Order: sequence, then C-alpha cells, then structure tokens
Amino acid sequence: MRISRGAADESHATAIHERYTYRMHDLGEFMKTLLGRFTRWFNTHHARTGTLWESRFKSVLVEDGLASRTMAAYIDLNPVRAGMVTDPADYRWSSYGEAMGGGAKGDGKKARAGLVRAILAHKGGAADARHWAGAVSKEYRMLLLAEGQELLAEEKDSEGKVRVKVVIKGMDKAKAEKEIGELERSRDVSMGKMLRCRVRYFTDGVAIGSRGFVDGVFEACRERFGGRRKSGARKLRGAATSAAGVLWSVRDLRKGI
Repeated sequence: MRISRGAADESHATAIHERYTYRMHDLGEFMKTLLGRFTRWFNTHHARTGTLWESRFKSVLVEDGLASRTMAAYIDLNPVRAGMVTDPADYRWSSYGEAMGGGAKGDGKKARAGLVRAILAHKGGAADARHWAGAVSKEYRMLLLAEGQELLAEEKDSEGKVRVKVVIKGMDKAKAEKEIGELERSRDVSMGKMLRCRVRYFTDGVAIGSRGFVDGVFEACRERFGGRRKSGARKLRGAATSAAGVLWSVRDLRKGI
C-alpha cells in the first residue's frame, strides 16, 4: 500500500500538533511540564542538581458558594500562616494584596474580578471587578479576619437598595468571638480560626463543597474508587472541624489535617 506525500505530510503535521497541544486541556500535564522545565533551567543557571519543588502540583475541585470563597480566603492567608505578614493585604503577590494595592499596573482589576467570581458565582455573579467595591470587598475582608472586630449586616432602604452597615465595631476579642459564634450558623460566614491553620483538605481533598456536590463528583468518577465505597462525601475533621457538616471532601484524610 502506498501513502501519498500529502497524507504523509498531514500525518506528520498532526503528530507535531498533538505534541504541543496535548496538555492544553489538562492542567496537571501543563504544570508538570512547566515545573520540570523551570527546574532544569534553574539548576543549569545555579550549578545545582536535584528537585526544586517541595511537592508535586495538586488541584482540587471546588463548588461555587461557601466552598469557593473559603478556598480563596485560605489561599490569601498563606503568607499570614507562614509568618511573612500579619495582614494578607500587605502581601503584594496574592489576589487580595493586588485587589487592595492595585498590582503592578495600579488597578488590580483582574484580582478583584477573580475574587468577585469566587464570592458571587453561586448567585450568578460574573467576574466583574466593578462589583468589588462595597459589600463584596467587606464580606471578603470578614472572611480573612482571624477574629471578628466588626460584623456586617445587610439591610434595605426605603427604595429597596441593599446597604451594608457595621453592627459590631470595636468589641473586645472575647465578646466578638462569642457573638459571631452565635450568628455563624445562620449567616454562613467565615471560619476565621480554621483559615488561620493549615488545612490539608484544601490541597488533598480532591473535591470540596456541599454534600450533594461532592457526591456528584464521586458518582461521575465512580470507576476511580473501590467497589466497597458507597458514597463520596466525607465530613471534615482536624483543623477543619468548624466546617464539618457545611463543607465536605471526597477524601477521608486522617493524618496532618
């Protein structure tokens, strides 16, 4: 059987195309290539050998709503947990730091749009930086507070417009924590103490969200789990206990949580 030159050229072009595009829709493959090439470049320029990154790239499926904004806050609090800053707004290489400080270009629009998406997506909100000012930025700020020095509440004026007012301000730490604890279940607010700890579920949980969301991910990937497992959602424990019953994880972690 003879293969025409045109068919051979087309086959060769397809092979080249697949070589460079196979990771376009696979974040894990993309990060594997990126980190590997950077390691080789860094080792060459600094006369060193061996691995450069402490651990491999990980990704977690996150549901819109409480899970997405909790995850966003957890990431923005990484430099606080590391002792690099006391306020996440002071760390310029984070989403919150850029949103507050304006970033290299002085506007911070991309960071604000991303945080708006994390906070409002479950309500149909788009990634629009114009929604950041006002209630959204204040709500996210509350997520980042280790203890509540102020508590925000929404109310409607005579024209039906929603306004945010501070109903608690300048309270001592113990009193603020007590009152926020009493209102936490009904307000669906942050779990500040949890976010100040290292929570392994946020890196190794596979999927984070409501019980229904996690069970849905489990059913869609049923073949990846053993036959004895009947459900996907697992209650959070350890440092994430304060979110138990509200957020769920696919993996049932037992160490370092």
